[in-house]
Amino acid sequence: MSKKLILIDGHSILNRAFFGIPDLTNSEGIHTNAMYGFLNIMFKFIDEEKPDYITVAFDLSEPTFRHKAYEAYKGTRKPMAPELKQQVPLIKELLRTMNITVIEKAGYEADDIIGTIAKRSAAAGIDVSVISGDRDLLQLAEEKIQIRIPKTKKGVTEVENYYPEDVVALYGVTPLEFIDMKALMGDTSDNIPGAPGVGPKTASAIIQKYHSVDNVLAHLDELKPPKAQKSITENAEQVKMSRFLAEININVPLDYNIENAEIGDFYNPASYELFKKYNFKTMLKRFDKDMTAAPKADVLKDIVVIQELGDSENIIKKACEVINNGGNLGLSIIHEEKCIYGLGICLSEKETYFIIKQGFITDEYLKDAVQKLGVLSDTNKKRQIRVFDLKEILWAFEKDGNLRISQEAFVDVSIASYLLKPNDENYEPEQIALQYLNITFPSKSELFGKAGVQEMLMTKLDELAEYACESAYVSLFSADLILKELENENMTELFANIEMPLVFVLYDMQKEGVRVDKEGLKSYGEVLGNRIQVLEKEIYDEAGEEFNINSPKQLGIILFEKMNMPYKKKTKSGYSTAADVLDKLAPEYPFVKKILEYRQLAKLKSTYADGLAAYISEDGRIHGKFNQTITATGRISSTEPNLQNIPIRMELGRQIRKVFIPKEGCVFLDADYSQIELRIMAHMSKDEKLIEAYNMAEDIHRITASQVFGVPFDEVTDLQRRNAKAVNFGIIYGISSFGLSQDLSISRKEASDYIEQYFKTYPKIKGYIDSMVEDAKKTGYSLTMFNRRRPIPELKSSNFMQRSFGERVAMNAPIQGTAADIIKLAMIRVYDALKKGGYKSKLLLQIHDELLVETYPDEIEDVKKIIEDGMKNAVKLSVPLEIDMKQGNNWLEAH
Repeated sequence: MSKKLILIDGHSILNRAFFGIPDLTNSEGIHTNAMYGFLNIMFKFIDEEKPDYITVAFDLSEPTFRHKAYEAYKGTRKPMAPELKQQVPLIKELLRTMNITVIEKAGYEADDIIGTIAKRSAAAGIDVSVISGDRDLLQLAEEKIQIRIPKTKKGVTEVENYYPEDVVALYGVTPLEFIDMKALMGDTSDNIPGAPGVGPKTASAIIQKYHSVDNVLAHLDELKPPKAQKSITENAEQVKMSRFLAEININVPLDYNIENAEIGDFYNPASYELFKKYNFKTMLKRFDKDMTAAPKADVLKDIVVIQELGDSENIIKKACEVINNGGNLGLSIIHEEKCIYGLGICLSEKETYFIIKQGFITDEYLKDAVQKLGVLSDTNKKRQIRVFDLKEILWAFEKDGNLRISQEAFVDVSIASYLLKPNDENYEPEQIALQYLNITFPSKSELFGKAGVQEMLMTKLDELAEYACESAYVSLFSADLILKELENENMTELFANIEMPLVFVLYDMQKEGVRVDKEGLKSYGEVLGNRIQVLEKEIYDEAGEEFNINSPKQLGIILFEKMNMPYKKKTKSGYSTAADVLDKLAPEYPFVKKILEYRQLAKLKSTYADGLAAYISEDGRIHGKFNQTITATGRISSTEPNLQNIPIRMELGRQIRKVFIPKEGCVFLDADYSQIELRIMAHMSKDEKLIEAYNMAEDIHRITASQVFGVPFDEVTDLQRRNAKAVNFGIIYGISSFGLSQDLSISRKEASDYIEQYFKTYPKIKGYIDSMVEDAKKTGYSLTMFNRRRPIPELKSSNFMQRSFGERVAMNAPIQGTAADIIKLAMIRVYDALKKGGYKSKLLLQIHDELLVETYPDEIEDVKKIIEDGMKNAVKLSVPLEIDMKQGNNWLEAH
């Protein structure tokens, strides 16, 4: 068999990857999407073709022989985006550390280098695959040279393959004739002029008949069609120049020995460090387990699997002694449906154990073991037990419904690392192992697949033990590094006083759940269904035909072709019927209002009326999840189901709250912060006028309207108050004059005047907002009052839209993040007060700035005071924190 060479057109593939994959950055803000895409494409071809040799050719920025012959060559190309330019030297460095030959030569393009190497290698009997996104390289195709053109769409790579017969099939000309065809038709991307007006079809037909530019020029008298004859005749010299520009030079003087391009050790310590640096997590699986850069073997060799009760007793005793002596341990609990199947315990660098549920080592025994550790830890009042995702294993520390632990005893490594890198995708053990300890091991999903824990115990005990012990090891040894980093970044108090206590609050909320009226939910669904049917009929009648209302394509045809409505915007798949388009049409077209209402009701029905029913447990309650590590702002998110997106604007949407009811004999108390973000802005901006306005305890929007519009307080109209409210809240989110004009249905000039007058009224707010943006540009992140960080890599983007988004984030994140921190403190205060006071009432839900408490009648007055004190005094601001509190027999009544 012939040996094989892969030749990669470096800039071409890097460019394709850059535009085919969304922007990615590592923790240092370095853009990595082009490199990531390039490597994915390269690995795809390496895995598929298993070549003997590989070489990557790059262009240099200096002029080539083509530029010297024709100054305008490639003159129409836009400069390379800074985000892409940054990655060019980085990918070259990475490839070289992988022992891949990188070649470039002054005065020549990568195409010429590839052409020269490809032809030389093919002549020596080597099979060549040329990987490029540039069709110019089709002229190189021959029996032993295949041109492979990858296309990346939405992260998926498809490949077009070309041997000479494929070029003929596509263009009707041979690979060498393709040069002459291009000379006639030109190439706008390279600014090769060709013969004006001669397109690909005409050029192909002419070359098929005459085979070369020289022959075409020798038969100008008989050329057809007449238009092409005229253009080629008038531009003969230009066509000759175009052919010169289009032809790849296959005789570049290169110092290249193919044996030096032999596939070598891609996966070595140096390349590993760079893959890790750029956060190419999925590619790290390619590195050998015993690689010196990843000391996995050192961790594994000391694992002891414990299957006998006596041995297990000794390990638990040892772990208790470690805690009693003020030491730390790493713990991982392998469980399924609240049954423990194994414990991973790491006591030191050389002591890592996996205790298996087997024989006398029962689920109850393992629970007692972890509870011993939890109770003992109470004596030291320090963070000794290091775990991942503490909330998901707290049930293991429960006895008779009570947690047998001290809150101060635990470090949740997932949450600690989230505070440092809130933009990361996950905070699983394998991710933290890589970032902090330079260790690689498979994720739980990679290891388990679809297998359950019991099946793993039977078939893959060693792998399960490794995973459990590695998780325990990583939690123990990464915690010190992460806690030190939190201290360096001034986030220790945020972690210790807000995020860790909150774990226990959220655990109890999830455990308690919220009661749902099943019959009420069913009836609500029927009401929605009936209204949807009525709307469907009305929509079909007005449209004059039945169609799929949920199909953007069919709806677009009805709106913009049949009904000739304005604002039509074409997309690849038809007309856009996105919400922003329909919102513009709705005021003038009742038909569109019905479409919008139909969409809203259909979503209500599927997501809530039908969707919530699936989450109701046997106890008649929904036990949703509250997540601390999802949002970059620090806000708590709600999943399974998402209760934070329950609609409140539509009357029918609000009605869904009726089905959330307290347990028999109880009522709901619901408290919502009043304008918390505006109050935070007043405090953080130190604007005296806004602070004074709040301290007057008057209607802030009416005061703002009075001052912005220059009218007495008592004469402010409802419209002026509404406009002032829109400005008040819009400023927090960096609203533009265009955005405000859209919101208020006024001209951009009026909106601009409103904003300008607002900043004159509250002069320090503009300075505060500007300083937030400038600070974030300097540091790369925003800060809340409690030192929560939000990295904003978009601020460095060359893309105007991304940069503008980053600026809006920089304006809002400190305020929104501070609001998130305050509501968390309020939750902790309310939860602690209810618990310490021995109250039966329970905190059930947190929805943005709102708390819902299920309250016993005899405790109502006390609980009201607890909520008021907990929320109003969560933090001391220069303006008072105010709440709106209501009582009701369902959530709608209480809201």
